Amino acid sequence: MRLMLFLCFLLLVGGCSKEVVKSDLDKKIAAYVSVPIPIGDVKDLDGLKWETNNNDPVFSDSAAKKGGKININMSSFPLTLRYVGPDSNDGFRSYIDGNKMGLLGIQPVTNNFIPALATAWALGKNFNSVFFKLDKDAKWSDGKPITADDYVFALEFMLSKHIIAPWYNNYAEEFFEKVVKYDDFTIGIFTKKKHSKYEMLLNYGAGYVPEPKHFFLPGLDKDWVVNYQWKVAPNTGAYNISEVKKGKSVQFKRNDNWWAKEKLYYKNRFNVDVVEIKVERDDSVAWQKFLKGELDLFYLNIPEYWHVKSDIKSVEPFAKGYINKLWFYTNAPQPNYGIFLNLDYELFKDINVRKAFGHAMNVDKVIKTVLRGDYDRQYTSQDGRNEYTNLKIIPREFSLAKVDEYMKLAGWDKRGDDGIRVKDGKRMEVVMTSGYAHHQDRMVIIMEEAKKAGIEIKLNLMDGSTAFKSMLEKQHQIAWTAWTGGILPDYWQFYHSDNAHKKQNNNFTNTDDKEMDKLIDDMRNEFDDKKKQELSRKILQREFDLAVYVPTFSVPFSRKGHWRWIQLPKERGVNDKDGPILDPFVMGRFWIDENVKAETLQGMKDGKNFPPVEIIDTTYKRKN
Repeated sequence: MRLMLFLCFLLLVGGCSKEVVKSDLDKKIAAYVSVPIPIGDVKDLDGLKWETNNNDPVFSDSAAKKGGKININMSSFPLTLRYVGPDSNDGFRSYIDGNKMGLLGIQPVTNNFIPALATAWALGKNFNSVFFKLDKDAKWSDGKPITADDYVFALEFMLSKHIIAPWYNNYAEEFFEKVVKYDDFTIGIFTKKKHSKYEMLLNYGAGYVPEPKHFFLPGLDKDWVVNYQWKVAPNTGAYNISEVKKGKSVQFKRNDNWWAKEKLYYKNRFNVDVVEIKVERDDSVAWQKFLKGELDLFYLNIPEYWHVKSDIKSVEPFAKGYINKLWFYTNAPQPNYGIFLNLDYELFKDINVRKAFGHAMNVDKVIKTVLRGDYDRQYTSQDGRNEYTNLKIIPREFSLAKVDEYMKLAGWDKRGDDGIRVKDGKRMEVVMTSGYAHHQDRMVIIMEEAKKAGIEIKLNLMDGSTAFKSMLEKQHQIAWTAWTGGILPDYWQFYHSDNAHKKQNNNFTNTDDKEMDKLIDDMRNEFDDKKKQELSRKILQREFDLAVYVPTFSVPFSRKGHWRWIQLPKERGVNDKDGPILDPFVMGRFWIDENVKAETLQGMKDGKNFPPVEIIDTTYKRKN
């Protein structure tokens, strides 16, 4: 269901800032909050061509069984259960977002729009409005009906200054004209800018989610952030948070009365009763718990885990067939794994230093050694987005000669006795902040190779949530991190000057460039898809020219280990980043077979072996 959530704009976006939003926007927000429900003119509905889609293939398996509990892990405990506001934009948010539904869904194989919270949709006549007939069966997880009022309130919610989320404030003000109610189950969304049909349905259909008005009002006030820090909001998806153990775990329970459980594209999905997400800060500890069966799933994307630690010939639980291995290639948009340079740090204000730094990062050696050649070199921050990606850009190669060339221009051509460059009595040293402990071996190689270029990088390795908070506060010098993006790129949050030199937003580089601003603004205002794609390619060229981001690697597959009682559908995956469908909140197509679990546990006691399973599925492997 994550695909249904603000795919272009709202996925892992806009840190929630304490900065003061523009005064004119504040006035508009204050004027909007708590206004009466706007009722649309029924004449707007005249002549509309309503569409639906009940003809695409169903992508669940009728053999699926309900029941059981699945145990997975996270590296740190969330700082809040809010999905907006300060400290909300961390990894745990994906679980909350995974239990929200949009008006429309996206069929993961055909990529066609399918009904979700809406049963039918229609485009307005001037490319700036879209209309939806809501599913009358839809209910919040607390049993309250989902009506047009919740969609109108969602805009009020995004505009509210009390949520302390400038990205949402800006997005709502810039793109929405109004959301109106025609009756309890018919709404219209009017936009300030024209959009193509695809963009309109993606952004305002799949991307627009309701907010539970009955839950947040009258509490949408100056104390909202504090009062709702640990409250569990009603949601539209199959699961809801049922238990929170501070610092230890968060448990989700499936709603037995989930309104969509018998709907065409949702039945036989989201099958386990309980999902428990346990905090395991140390990967090695989590791994041992996985081998003992205390965790049911484990990512094997790290080469050492796939090639060595889970070897089906020598590692007992795999060799004896208790745990299965699955490598599933995908052709989905890639997260922007990379190194983000903070331009507010004095050293990186010089573009020649930034270019030299890019040539000092030996990413290819990382891929060839610790990554065993499994990963691909990433070229830009938007790889895998078809025409929106600039395929002409070649990332800066590791070159000591190039480093020397640019460092000379910057006045850093001298070295100290230890080989590190010096200028005006200062050493060229920089601190790299990261929350990825499992990437430490990769970062070590980068650091060692950088020394050859005369750059000393010191690693500041933190807990995931703490590291992310530090980056949001712009306390880093360089950040080793990644963002999961949507189908279409959104550059405003990462590179627009509106977000530079301010805390609690995603412009980690503090890019403040007029040319970049114009390209981003032009792309946001463009209606024609081909022109938007051209602008996207220009933005990526500017990203390269400014040398603010060093792309590292892309992972065009998903690898997981899972205990054999977890059953997969006949079609093991779909062309999506979570292709193996072993994320309970994304596709949710797997299930637990309690008979197989009992058989496995008894077999382990009796010393019985099962056939080892290692599957490498190349169905969606890129051909290039």
